[in-house]
Amino acid sequence: MNGIEGRSALVTGGGSGLGAETSRVLAASGAHVLVADLDPQAAEKVAASLRDCPGEAAAIRLDVSDPESAREAVEAAEERFGSLDILVNNAGTDRTVAFDELTIEEWQRVIGVNLHGAYLMSHFAFPGMKRRGRGHIVNIASTAARRTWANAAAYHASKWGLLGLSHSLHVEGREVGVAVTALIAGGMRTPFIMERFPDTDPGLLQEPRNVAEAIRFVLQQPPGTVIPELMVLPMRETSWP
Repeated sequence: MNGIEGRSALVTGGGSGLGAETSRVLAASGAHVLVADLDPQAAEKVAASLRDCPGEAAAIRLDVSDPESAREAVEAAEERFGSLDILVNNAGTDRTVAFDELTIEEWQRVIGVNLHGAYLMSHFAFPGMKRRGRGHIVNIASTAARRTWANAAAYHASKWGLLGLSHSLHVEGREVGVAVTALIAGGMRTPFIMERFPDTDPGLLQEPRNVAEAIRFVLQQPPGTVIPELMVLPMRETSWP
């Protein structure tokens, strides 16, 4: 047993980028994976690619900012797999614009996905994990939770908030057997960066697979041990010293 085999996982934002790679890594390790994404076709495509993996794979449309959608996704995972053992809060969005140009609607959307969405998913997943006395929630943060740069006020606020939420839930989770990890990821070669900033030097970024492997490492810790925070950077990361 590798600590993941036979366990069930729900990965938000699983239709592309880090979410897709995380789904692949977990499925290859024998986990049953529910790939959840706002784009149901993207989620289904990833799930279909996992059909030959040891674990079962399925897809679901998920809007993490919507309470009903979040609740239904957690219930779907529990109904399909019997329980939800692993929740990876990976879904994220951004609006790169000067603060005085950032609209209220844009602010609410970024906070709603990156922070409120992680809260909602954890809100619905945590009680079942607590009742069973086991489970693991992984929150994908960013170096934007440790440093700031211009034109990203909403993103920074959401990621700093996510880091605080993660550590707070870690404290409560330890008492009931639920592990919580904040994984601070540096820049990755994903559409989140490459499609918005096509002039970015790929050499400054890391493959999302590398971060997915770090998630697997966190999940494979022996019983009685939890990693509350882990930072994974490209060797040439420019947003971190």
